[in-house]
Amino acid sequence: MIPCSAPRLQTRWQNELANAITDPRILLEYLELPTSLLQGANLASEHFSMRVPWSFVYRMQKGCPDDPLLLQVLPVHDETIEDTDSSLDPVGDIDSSVCDGVLHKYQGRVLLITTAACAVHCRYCFRRHFPYQQQHAGGGQWQQSLEYIRNDSSIEEVILSGGDPLSLSDARLQSLTASIDEISHVKRLRIHTRFPIMLPSRITSAMLDWINALRMEVIFVVHCNHAAEINDEVSAAISKLRSTSALLLNQAVLLGGINDTIEAQYALQSRLIRTGILPYYLHMLDRVQGAVHFDVNRDKAHALLQAMREQLPGYMVPRMVEEVSGQPHKLPL
Repeated sequence: MIPCSAPRLQTRWQNELANAITDPRILLEYLELPTSLLQGANLASEHFSMRVPWSFVYRMQKGCPDDPLLLQVLPVHDETIEDTDSSLDPVGDIDSSVCDGVLHKYQGRVLLITTAACAVHCRYCFRRHFPYQQQHAGGGQWQQSLEYIRNDSSIEEVILSGGDPLSLSDARLQSLTASIDEISHVKRLRIHTRFPIMLPSRITSAMLDWINALRMEVIFVVHCNHAAEINDEVSAAISKLRSTSALLLNQAVLLGGINDTIEAQYALQSRLIRTGILPYYLHMLDRVQGAVHFDVNRDKAHALLQAMREQLPGYMVPRMVEEVSGQPHKLPL
């Protein structure tokens, strides 16, 4: 992914983003972890760079190589092992591209690749090999994307994705969303973002203002995989988002060794509800090349889903799904 850049970094969140850790040695030294992990981390980061903000690192347990937050962001040697049952484009993004930066997979909605930048480089990212330079709806290319949406009256929902759309400044997001808002047949705006979890300082008053000014219904889909990701600062940021009329949902990925136990899922869903976020999707891993070591087999996934149904009320059980390239919707397990 391409790092976010700006002429002058003036806000807190932009400074935090610019100062994110990109050197595995710094991360390992701060967490007091063995230097034996460094060789694999350096090798893997040559293929997919590391990026993790300090605010997320501060939530990790020092001296614990199995910390569930660390495992999501630390490059490891397993990423470099070739796997014939993986893909550079596991969900068929390229085949669903209708113009630069616009993916049209499903009836009634389109997805805009607004940016290549993220607050964090999750090691299981299904777009870790995505050709952002060729598939990007940012800058001057927005007009082409907007024209495509205007010309298809069946499109009722626009999804902002990336990268992470909240990597863009409030001014750029306000400009883009205002243009979308002018298209009368678009009823909903969905924003997929990890920023409220990774950099809660991103939730600014200016951001709340442009959300409140929109005609469209706004849905935020945040991405939280483990209860330990939500601290007081994250809860405060979510509270600010809840002060708008936006609907807040969570999507997570089922990750081996991180959240593939009933204890981890019970804690996560309970924490989400207490924070004011409704569980939405629990994705099976998209088998992207470099991330298959996170995979959880289907039998274990089915057993976990059954345990969640037995121990949690229905509204706290996310839909466990997988995305299969070419299918008209996500497939439930």
